[in-house]
Amino acid sequence: STAIVLDSDGAAGPSPMQLLAEALAGCMAIDVVMILTKGRHGLKSLRVSFTGERAPEPPRRVVSATLAFHVGGDVPGAAMERAIELSRQTYCSVWHSLNPDIVLQTSYQIHP
Repeated sequence: STAIVLDSDGAAGPSPMQLLAEALAGCMAIDVVMILTKGRHGLKSLRVSFTGERAPEPPRRVVSATLAFHVGGDVPGAAMERAIELSRQTYCSVWHSLNPDIVLQTSYQIHP
């Protein structure tokens, strides 16, 4: 089993909200890698950056999120768009577990 140290201040370990962001980014990243690999695209690396906005009042839930995918390799833009959309619409269990009124934006940059 794996132990995780949580810290509400994010000093000794991630906060629960940081873990939520990491879970969403990680889930979609894994989906995208699997989809691009299955499509035999020239993916060499993938990095995902998360930015989000929380409600100002408790429970300060996430109200919007942006995932920026940074792709290394020879991946066609259309394949990247399709992989992100498939993750979002069908595969990412983390995204589908969140409140459906959260605004999710995505973008990508391909670095050959």
